Amino acid sequence: MQADWLGLTGKVCVVTGASRGLGASVAEALAQLGCRLVLLDVDAAALEQQVAVCEATGAEVLSARCDVSDPDSVDAAAIATENRFGNVDVLINNAGILRPGGLADLALEEWNALLNVNLTGYFLCGQRLGRSMRSSGGGSIINISSISGSFPQAFSGAYSVSKAGLQMLSKLMAVEWGEYGVRSNVVAPAMMITPLTEGIYKDPEVVKSREQAVPLRRIGTPADLTDAVLFLASARSSYISGEEILVDGGWSRNLLSLVPRPGYSKSPS
Repeated sequence: MQADWLGLTGKVCVVTGASRGLGASVAEALAQLGCRLVLLDVDAAALEQQVAVCEATGAEVLSARCDVSDPDSVDAAAIATENRFGNVDVLINNAGILRPGGLADLALEEWNALLNVNLTGYFLCGQRLGRSMRSSGGGSIINISSISGSFPQAFSGAYSVSKAGLQMLSKLMAVEWGEYGVRSNVVAPAMMITPLTEGIYKDPEVVKSREQAVPLRRIGTPADLTDAVLFLASARSSYISGEEILVDGGWSRNLLSLVPRPGYSKSPS
């Protein structure tokens, strides 16, 4: 029923950073919906394992080791995709890295390394794979960002800068390529338990304090983000472009509630 409702069966879907975490969750969901998958990741060994998981659902899967910051690597992956499946219908730009560091002492190499993957990589994949969409009359690009693109995440190097830049990049794609039927949107998660962040949640007190900051009183999971991605990938969102969907449980709307306000705050239950 879900596959029929979304209409994604048989669609050619490319996922970058597909071997683990959010990318793996999206890839598995697309596989279960009968999509023809192209999984890209810089980690060839982890990618091979993820291919096996998706193929177990009966999905047709092509994989390629791809460094999204390298235009030659992206071009090779695009050529392999077009040779195997033809035109691309959906691109999920997801590959990303996180490196700590304060701006006062951040080395230029660290700044450039993160921007090369988290921003330039999204541009290269969108430009090259978007060419296929533009020539075929349409497609959907979903750029995985972060709430830190709108709220500064201190001491995380260029991470917030990269995500803020990605939000504008996605809007530009929507405006410039809309006449070709190409949509571009952002999905921005907040606190989520993934392989990249699971170490943070080993402390029960950290979990408790974070849950209290979220109106829905829970930390997000990859499945929460995946559902938003599937909607934007499908024709059910055919008139949505240039937008950002926050997947944060209401956290970004709760900031003033976190500030003590005697006489107005909710009484302890």
